[in-house]
Amino acid sequence: MHPAAKLQFARIVDEFARWRTIPEPERPPAPAWWWGPAFELRDVAATLPPGWCRQLRLPEGATWRDGAAVLRRALADQTMLPWPNDFSRKIASTDSDVRDLHVQPSDDSAFPP
Repeated sequence: MHPAAKLQFARIVDEFARWRTIPEPERPPAPAWWWGPAFELRDVAATLPPGWCRQLRLPEGATWRDGAAVLRRALADQTMLPWPNDFSRKIASTDSDVRDLHVQPSDDSAFPP
């Protein structure tokens, strides 16, 4: 397994453990960046480190495939994904889908008459 994939998965395991500690009503949707590793590692049969098994609530001896399945289940029923700056907290805003977009100046010179 590529060292970068291992490092990325370690970061996600830590995020997942923190995300699970947030009470369900306040928990934001799982972040989209979990999708890549959840699918890339779906066929890796190597054993996860015991600490990661605990963080993912898997039995000791679980595989990378098992860990990837936990992430996929967390993402499977979501109908929306959080903005990157919103992860780990739920934002109560009626305009959250546009709040990070900035007004751009109009430049009609790109379209000749």
